Amino acid sequence: MKRQINTIILDDEPFAVRLLKDYAEKVSSLNIIYAGSDTYKVLELLKEYTNSLVFIDLQMPELSGIEIMEMRNHSDHNFIITSAYQEYALDAFKYKVIDFLVKPISFQRFYESVEKYLAWQKSFETASNYTAKSRDFYIKAERKIYRIIPEEILYIEGLKDYIRIHTRTDKIIAHENMKDIIKRLPKNKFLRIHRSYIIPSGKIKMLEGNSIYLHGDIRLPIGETYRKAIKAKFN
Repeated sequence: MKRQINTIILDDEPFAVRLLKDYAEKVSSLNIIYAGSDTYKVLELLKEYTNSLVFIDLQMPELSGIEIMEMRNHSDHNFIITSAYQEYALDAFKYKVIDFLVKPISFQRFYESVEKYLAWQKSFETASNYTAKSRDFYIKAERKIYRIIPEEILYIEGLKDYIRIHTRTDKIIAHENMKDIIKRLPKNKFLRIHRSYIIPSGKIKMLEGNSIYLHGDIRLPIGETYRKAIKAKFN
């Protein structure tokens, strides 16, 4: 029997809570641990039940859905938004939400959202299997899931709260930071040369002054903080 997914439903409308709970009870892969409107109870549950699936409304009387996601942004919880206000979708997707369900929500749309979550989970299981053999990994970007092959990376560019991964065929923008992405790359094969640039050391063509040239006529600056370490490595 497959492991059930711990599921939380948070909405300030009793009708919406009953409807979503009824939907969730029809999906055998979901295990409802809470369905209600108590935001503070949900915050406590999120500490206890890691890697849970949360259906969350944005408009709440005490803490908004956005505020809760901000508080739990670095956790393993996965959020599906349930809201009557579609204009909030862009802001919501900054928090790596799985889906945005616009009220009124049909069972078909609810089920599709759960399936999307299951596919997302499966992709990371697959990524773990790949990692055991190589260092390929998966990243969520632009509502899609990309397989990243380190050997195909030309360089990675930091864009404040986002990164842009330059490969031979794509420029993938993801809501990640430079500190976290370098941990997912093969050790000793990538260098951070600037607060805004990570490069594959195997693609370095030349060092000139405070610039590094990569194969493919790519020229990138070396940040002042990194100059001493980079030049020592070349020496």
